[in-house]
Amino acid sequence: MSAVLTRSGAWMTAAATGLVALGWWTDYPELVTLGLAAAGSLLVAAAWLAVAPRLTAVREVRPRRVFEGSAAQGTLTVTNVGGRGSPPLMVTETVGGNRTTVTVPALGAGHSCTVGYPLPVGRRGRYVIPPVELGHSDPLRLLHRGRASGSELVVHVYPRVHLLATIALGGAQDAEGQTTSSAPLGGAAFHSLREYAPGDDWRRIHWGATARTGTVMARHVVTPDEPRQLIVLDTGSAPYRGSSFEDAVRVAASFCVAAERSGLALRLRTTGGADRESTATALEFLSTVDHGDADRGLAALPGLVRDVVTDTQGVALVVVTGRVDAEAAQLLMSLRPRFLSVSLAQLVSPDAAVPARPRGVLAVAAPSSEQFATNWNRLVLR
Repeated sequence: MSAVLTRSGAWMTAAATGLVALGWWTDYPELVTLGLAAAGSLLVAAAWLAVAPRLTAVREVRPRRVFEGSAAQGTLTVTNVGGRGSPPLMVTETVGGNRTTVTVPALGAGHSCTVGYPLPVGRRGRYVIPPVELGHSDPLRLLHRGRASGSELVVHVYPRVHLLATIALGGAQDAEGQTTSSAPLGGAAFHSLREYAPGDDWRRIHWGATARTGTVMARHVVTPDEPRQLIVLDTGSAPYRGSSFEDAVRVAASFCVAAERSGLALRLRTTGGADRESTATALEFLSTVDHGDADRGLAALPGLVRDVVTDTQGVALVVVTGRVDAEAAQLLMSLRPRFLSVSLAQLVSPDAAVPARPRGVLAVAAPSSEQFATNWNRLVLR
């Protein structure tokens, strides 16, 4: 990369031009001399940068996945692989539009330096961090030369999560209880017969079925079905005011983590059609989710739960939204008999009246995710 003028260099260039022009116009040789001295300093700076130091840089960012409020740390190791010493240099990181400058001291030939620095990743989101920019300047900082080094990195900032108590759902079924084809493999409950596959335990071969079909058949055994948690996040714009959607995302993330902590199979869906089936993928999705005017909101709820409640597994439903209207409340009450439990999280404005609670639904309203966690735990643990 070619050298560019710094702010000091721009002032020096202007001074050199102005002094030479003024001295020439007024026939004042002293001013011309000063102007030429200023121009000479720029030439010296250019000569200083002509021989760029040979440097390599290795950057690490850990952790790559953090929660809001936690810190991500960058570690940069710069090595001088040239035959002469390198002057101090500035390393620039650009994260989410914010620039962080790290100063690396002068390095002798063959020497390395490791510098740690915090990355400005405060808000939830997916941050693409471009390659670091290695830059160095002349002693007077009139000119600057920089070049990119390394590759880009991605850091996910998950929503802040709060500790939420979980509702008792009756626990797992017995070892020979009801099963479905989607149940986890490796348990003791018999589900069906299937063709033997290499690697199957030969003790599970069903010899009777093998004799009848002429094909080696094995017992398909799974873990008995257990209660599941379905979390639906309303991504329509209508129910939210101010920053309440951000709080709703934090509450949804908190329910995801609580389900994993309790050993419940998790499914996260949004009214916009997104679908995730693990805590890790749910949190990664929630780091970038947004709401929109075109989203149908809770009007899409019947279609979102139809395939979930038609199987034989018990499901606990959690709906996270803003303020619900009478139509949405009626919809939740109509869905209640189809689930083990239905919970409603409403993130509302601080000055809003307390929303009505749909009959048969565990409803908690709060102006923030922190207050929601407090209210929820007080209600569930009492």
